[in-house]
Amino acid sequence: MDDLPPRQTTEPDQAEAAMARLLRAATFAARVHATHRRKGSSAEPYVNHVLEVAQILAAHGAPEEAILAGLLHDTVEDSDRDPEPITHERLVLEFGALVAGVVAEATDDKSLPKEVRKALQVRQAAKKTDAAKMLKLADKISNLRAIAASPPAGWDHARRLEYVGWAGRVAAGLRGVNPALDALFDATYRDAVARLAQEA
Repeated sequence: MDDLPPRQTTEPDQAEAAMARLLRAATFAARVHATHRRKGSSAEPYVNHVLEVAQILAAHGAPEEAILAGLLHDTVEDSDRDPEPITHERLVLEFGALVAGVVAEATDDKSLPKEVRKALQVRQAAKKTDAAKMLKLADKISNLRAIAASPPAGWDHARRLEYVGWAGRVAAGLRGVNPALDALFDATYRDAVARLAQEA
């Protein structure tokens, strides 16, 4: 019997399918954030933040749903004034209920006053799913880096110091899921505190 040629398949393998999902989420986030800028003095494109959050998660062994949610985590919150705001339902349709659920856990209710939202982040941190805890921790790592390197215009030393302390209180409830992320947060926190101490 002649040898048969290798079986051809049109189905992408799992790694290719995962890469396609990540790139689709990155493209989706880039379109949503196309006109958004970070508050820092360098006013970098906002998409840089969500890419950094996803990269932190990917580099520290987070599951795919957390990495996808890292790319998408600000699409609902930051598109509320856009001509076509992104909704939770849209994310479910585009990326599935699991990813949309992680995004929902990481999204603040902007109808609440800022101080209430901040207090809720501290109180609710420990109640989140593992994927959402990792996402929130990576988000805080990215934000601490930005606060230290390129703070928003008008943020004086006291306000930056207050943010760093608040991020530490949120992170306390997110610990224990991913030791590598815990360690990266600790190092980033120490660096931010040291940098602010030098500026005092």
